[in-house]
Amino acid sequence: MPRQVAKQSMHREDGTASVELVAAVPFLLLAVLVAAQIAIAGHALWSASIAARAGARAALVGGDAAKAARQALPASMRRDSQVDDSGVVAVKVQVPRLLQLLPRVSVGAKASLEPDG
Repeated sequence: MPRQVAKQSMHREDGTASVELVAAVPFLLLAVLVAAQIAIAGHALWSASIAARAGARAALVGGDAAKAARQALPASMRRDSQVDDSGVVAVKVQVPRLLQLLPRVSVGAKASLEPDG
């Protein structure tokens, strides 16, 4: 193959790596967004279970289970939380959304402590 033809074929591929990178960036950002939203949902579920356990401990000693459960939640989750302390303490919270266009999702947990007897 003559040198001039080889040089011309090499020049046709200049910039393809840049184009491929630009095409891949939105997918990488979407993957990061999805991973972050899943992590936030896990944190909300973990927080609901901690709050339910705190409410169950308060109910065991005769305290206000609903108040204890709400206080155990992070401040950002308290406003929209639902606590049911009839028997088993159940806590339901809204998962914070990274983008407002995502649907609202709730997670919840239940806890009960039976006295030793």
